[in-house]
Amino acid sequence: MHIHILGICGTFMGSLAVLAKQLGHHVTGSDANVYPPMSTQLEAQGIELMEGYDASHLQPEPDLVVVGNAMTRGNPAVEYVLDKGLKYTSGPQWLSEHLLQEKWVLAVSGTHGKTTTATILAWILEYADMKPGFLIGGVPHNFDVSARVGDSIFFVIEADEYDTAFFDKRSKFVHYRPRTLILNNLEFDHADIFPDLAAIQRQFHHLVRIVPQNGQIVLPQGQPALDEVIEMGCWTPVVSTGIGEQQAEWQARLLGEDGTHFEVLHNGEVQGTVEWTMTGMHSVNNALVAITAARNVGVQPHDAIAALNQFGGVKRRMELVGDVADVKVYDDFAHHPTAIETTLEGLRAQVGEAPVIAIIEPRSNTMRMGVHQQHLAQSVKQADQVFWYQPPGLDWDLDQVVADSPVPANLLRSTEEIIQQVAAQAQPGSHIVVMSNGGFEGIHGRLVEALKSPAETESES
Repeated sequence: MHIHILGICGTFMGSLAVLAKQLGHHVTGSDANVYPPMSTQLEAQGIELMEGYDASHLQPEPDLVVVGNAMTRGNPAVEYVLDKGLKYTSGPQWLSEHLLQEKWVLAVSGTHGKTTTATILAWILEYADMKPGFLIGGVPHNFDVSARVGDSIFFVIEADEYDTAFFDKRSKFVHYRPRTLILNNLEFDHADIFPDLAAIQRQFHHLVRIVPQNGQIVLPQGQPALDEVIEMGCWTPVVSTGIGEQQAEWQARLLGEDGTHFEVLHNGEVQGTVEWTMTGMHSVNNALVAITAARNVGVQPHDAIAALNQFGGVKRRMELVGDVADVKVYDDFAHHPTAIETTLEGLRAQVGEAPVIAIIEPRSNTMRMGVHQQHLAQSVKQADQVFWYQPPGLDWDLDQVVADSPVPANLLRSTEEIIQQVAAQAQPGSHIVVMSNGGFEGIHGRLVEALKSPAETESES
């Protein structure tokens, strides 16, 4: 079957394309934003990418068009599909009907950390020789591909609350019918489709409603918005996790302030010690919920802990992309004040007094609407300096964020200016974190090049 995917370079749709190819389909796709790592992954899989949404991409007519949730009425490809009466469906619906029906689905939901936690969980199952399938909104270093069908009944999926398609406004995750569900955290986000937190909580409760009573829900303590969701009604056993003194079934006891070293306890008994490269309390929490979910499908804690000690991380999640003259450059996907704050807290705990420079593009739909602007200034308090990028088309001005900043802040409207200023100010021992959920005009690689001395550049040529 020839499947054409509209919006193929989105993190979910790109992963779905990989699965469809593995199932034997001929897969092509269109997108207006073609950039790594998804574009390079798709090309490596032999999937043809077409720039833009021209109707000619659908000629000759494919057997099925899978429509991404970024597609809207008025899009030339969408209008052609409707006018010609082509067969179409959404990505989550296709996945449900063609792959998940016979699977034990382990779903990872929450405002933050879905990609990393789903990757950790998939890696734990892989390490335990359970050969899981997975669909992850990023490219894990332990797998080097964001999705695969797998060779067992187990399937790990990043369960997003964003809507399904222009013709299906339910959250994506209600299509997945998980048996094991992680509810990792919950804050207001996606202001372009949700009016308030209560609206998101209703969608999460729709998810809770479909988890069977012989399944399991994993829930960290200290998440009042999720506690309220459970209080709406729950028919499935809930297992709690916590850090430190919290009275949870699964706990972490910190052996280092940066989150790289901690003990795992079950009902107060030590199961083993994690020593890994991830940092921050959010990473410890992600590890705990993944260990707990893996135990639900039979993975022993000592195996899960051994897997964590060999965890390689995820591309674009605090990924070290360059180290030039002892100046380290990281690429991070953070696009919400809480994610920015926890990422910088984790880095600060790891590097101590070393200089930390943050470069941030407010690019998500919610950010572009200005919903979180009052929280942005304080989110960077663990940095020594921050460079805010004012992208074209942003609906509000970042001047007040800069004025309220607790650390020295700059507002620039050109990535070239950012690169010049950061390269001039960086000193040996500096850590530079670039935060955006988009391509950011390739600023990461350009900055690494700019940091190189003329001598280094000449030696490479």
